[in-house]
Amino acid sequence: MTPFGTRLAHAIEERGRFCVGIDPHAALLHEWGLGDDVASLERFALTVVEAVAPVVGVVKPQSAFYERFGSRGVAVLERVVAESRAAGALVLMDAKRGDIGSTSQAYADAYLDPTSPLGCDAVTASPYLGFGSLDPMLEACRRHGGGLFVLALTSNKEGPEVQHARTGDATVAGTVLAHLRAANAGASPVGSFGAVVGATIGDTDEDLDINGPLLVPGFGAQGGTVDDLTRIFGAAARWALPSSSRDVLRAGPDVGALRDAALRGNDAVRGLGA
Repeated sequence: MTPFGTRLAHAIEERGRFCVGIDPHAALLHEWGLGDDVASLERFALTVVEAVAPVVGVVKPQSAFYERFGSRGVAVLERVVAESRAAGALVLMDAKRGDIGSTSQAYADAYLDPTSPLGCDAVTASPYLGFGSLDPMLEACRRHGGGLFVLALTSNKEGPEVQHARTGDATVAGTVLAHLRAANAGASPVGSFGAVVGATIGDTDEDLDINGPLLVPGFGAQGGTVDDLTRIFGAAARWALPSSSRDVLRAGPDVGALRDAALRGNDAVRGLGA
């Protein structure tokens, strides 16, 4: 399989770096005039896929908004994955999984094995049982050409109590970034193992150049701007994937309006890292 990093580099070149979150919040369902039920979830999610998956490089469904409807919601998520990939978009599953041993392997099998109904191009993961706990996911990525985005510096106010804590001479976040840098060593044009770094973290002394992609939630409606990304990421911005959901999804349910919103987002970050 072609490594995820290579496929991502091609997607950025062909379609741009903007990542659209497909997050069916109950409030957004309501804004679209829909109910809070599985039929509405399906209509919402597949309308967004129809609008954006043919024109953006990466889509990012948040699994929790589908899981809350049980097995029927997960069935919708399976369609989101399959139809997005069929339209040419890479699918990054925002699941933030993390565990040890056979459980970590099971998560890898669920999200990174192409034979799984939920098999995606990449998945988000939590390293807070120790970075080594993610080894089954890293190995699955290498075997299947998948990608992993590991939580490093998040924008939520609770994050610093863990991520800024020190372990030896480095912060926890710095240790995570160092592990990712090592995992990506020698990869070209870019590695397959990325970090999640919020668009509104403010200035940081951490080295964000990990020779891997950087998923950047919080762009747009949550306050992150292009100037913020340029200031925070510096040269590492060339592999940043600014992500937004509400700025795009509020344009629905009209397919054309959704697509225009996604294209505007892409245009806004096109020159990032140049």
